Parts: sequence; structure tokens; C-alpha cells
Amino acid sequence: MNIIIQNILVFLALGLALLFLARKFFWSPKKKTTKACGGDDGCGCH
Repeated sequence: MNIIIQNILVFLALGLALLFLARKFFWSPKKKTTKACGGDDGCGCH
């Protein structure tokens, strides 16, 4: 009985970890982040 509960918990943790990684890397919106300074970026350093 304990082995069944342990297997369910292990697969549940694995599924949650994979879901977290999939949401983090594949479903996140692609942000255009440029670290370039100057021009029209509004940092006021040039």
C-alpha cells in the first residue's frame, strides 16, 4: 500500500515539475529585451 502511494506522489511531483518547465520555457511570451543604451530607448545616457 505504501509503495502505491509513494509512486503516485513521485509521478505527481514529476508531472508538476514538467508542467512548470513547459510553462516557463514554452508558454512564456517572448520579450524583446535589449540592453543597448542610446538612441530612442529613453535611458538618457547619450
